[in-house]
Amino acid sequence: MFKTHQPKAKEVRRNWHIIDAEDKVLGRLSTEVAGLLIGKHKREYVPHLDSGDYVVIVNSEKVKLTGKKEEKKFYFRHSGYPGGAKTIPVSRVRREKPTEIIKLSVLGMLPKNRLRDDRIERLKLFVGSEHPYKEKFLGGSFKI
Repeated sequence: MFKTHQPKAKEVRRNWHIIDAEDKVLGRLSTEVAGLLIGKHKREYVPHLDSGDYVVIVNSEKVKLTGKKEEKKFYFRHSGYPGGAKTIPVSRVRREKPTEIIKLSVLGMLPKNRLRDDRIERLKLFVGSEHPYKEKFLGGSFKI
């Protein structure tokens, strides 16, 4: 009889991927990044183990939103107190924290479980094309 191999946490090998977000649509970029962070592209993927890779996104301020989302989309949060609702338009978030648009989009696409925080920590977002992880890509895999 053959036995199914169950990977262990110490056997996980993490690769580095670099993605240029210039002129990419936010939703399509986010689904690709979420899959890389979860590790679904790997042969040894299992849902209960965090086997995802590191993802570096450059030019995150140049991501595109389709339609009229730039004017009509809002981010909503509530403090829990009466009158504590806040809505922030995407145009203001893009102006003040341009990397936050991609982070919130990817965060919403990750499964809501205890592995979520570890996965989102492996997402590195940068404004512009410069980043401090260039030495990671000398021998590893990368994606543009």
